[in-house]
Amino acid sequence: MATTHNVEISWEDLLGAFTSGQIDKAYYLDKLTGEIFFVSSTSDNNEVRQQLQNNVERFLEIPPFDYRSERQIVAEFTAQISDTELKDLLNNSLAGRKPFGKTEDILSFYPHEEERFALLKDQFLSNRLKNWMEENNLFTADAVLQGMKHL
Repeated sequence: MATTHNVEISWEDLLGAFTSGQIDKAYYLDKLTGEIFFVSSTSDNNEVRQQLQNNVERFLEIPPFDYRSERQIVAEFTAQISDTELKDLLNNSLAGRKPFGKTEDILSFYPHEEERFALLKDQFLSNRLKNWMEENNLFTADAVLQGMKHL
């Protein structure tokens, strides 16, 4: 019979690891303690890497926030915009055509849209994190409490 192990995981730390985007770091969750830590890809610490490989049931790699995810969010946001000038700027940025710039820089001239983008990005990341937690049999206290209400 399987036993349940309750551990507190910091949502903020987990979300921070999910949104890091630093390609030189791999983030891990220790399912036994709830600790979130990273291992530098430039590190020569083979002992740590060996421990991670030998204890795959304990240490869970947190998927990075990559360029593809960012582009997906921007493309979804751009499809919802009615302002043709802003839509063209963001589409050019996605396509790498001049004039192009960072999404955040472009949106800084459109405060209302910048706020909408931040909300969409937060929602995307929260959903991605919740799905990842479910896929790996990790549950938040909210999910457990909601499940208890249905009993």
